[in-house]
Amino acid sequence: MLIDDFSLASVPGNDRVAAERVASSVRELSLSTRRLDNLRTAVAEAALNAIEHGNNFADDKPVGVQVFVADNALNVTVSDRGGGCDREVSIEPDLAAKLRGEQSPRGWGLFLIRNMVDACWDESDGDTHRVHLQLQLS
Repeated sequence: MLIDDFSLASVPGNDRVAAERVASSVRELSLSTRRLDNLRTAVAEAALNAIEHGNNFADDKPVGVQVFVADNALNVTVSDRGGGCDREVSIEPDLAAKLRGEQSPRGWGLFLIRNMVDACWDESDGDTHRVHLQLQLS
């Protein structure tokens, strides 16, 4: 069941707009405050990655967001026109290595997303890159 489907320009701040719109659209699902906050964080991070890394802040390249329920799970898909994910930025962050300067201080987004939702995966079909977030519903 489709709950919401929208797109936003790839400009700073629209990550928060996406997160709040998704949170609003799933209100009827009665998620706990913790689960809703986790979803908000994951959506904001996925949208920020799409805006910054996927679309390179090109305001003519939209970030798409779909929210739907299927098989007793809430699913959110965030898409960009970047064509794929740089696997180098998806390395699990190591705080000690970051403090020693061996890893960039950036690169926490995918780690946060994966720890905020029950499942997360990405796919690319050439021009479009999608990140799928999933929360199991009780």
